[in-house]
Amino acid sequence: MAKAIPIDSEKSDPQAFQQAFDEVAKALANGELVGIFPEGKLTGDGSIAIFRRGIERIIQRSPVPVIPVHLGGLWGSMFSRKAKWRLPRLKWSLVAVTVDEPIAANAVTADELRERVVALQEQYDKGAV
Repeated sequence: MAKAIPIDSEKSDPQAFQQAFDEVAKALANGELVGIFPEGKLTGDGSIAIFRRGIERIIQRSPVPVIPVHLGGLWGSMFSRKAKWRLPRLKWSLVAVTVDEPIAANAVTADELRERVVALQEQYDKGAV
């Protein structure tokens, strides 16, 4: 079963922002897996945006390995911005989940994680996965 931890910008709601990080720390302390989308938003063209520093804040507080994951096949879905004003397609799309080797907590940076996810995307785009 998956649960969501909503997060807002620190400027928008500092209390909710801190609460989200507290909930992530609690989940990690309980041995749960936590998936994050470190870009903080959907891109307008399907590319991978700059990763925000929240991942570094999480790891500083809860030093755990980070597993780079790429989700392929989502661009053009009803959740992306590709369709803009079109109705969402009503048929199912295949989504490819590609996983890389874990990064040790002491080696995790937003930039390193992004590089690894971009490499996974390049493999997906070439049909190598």
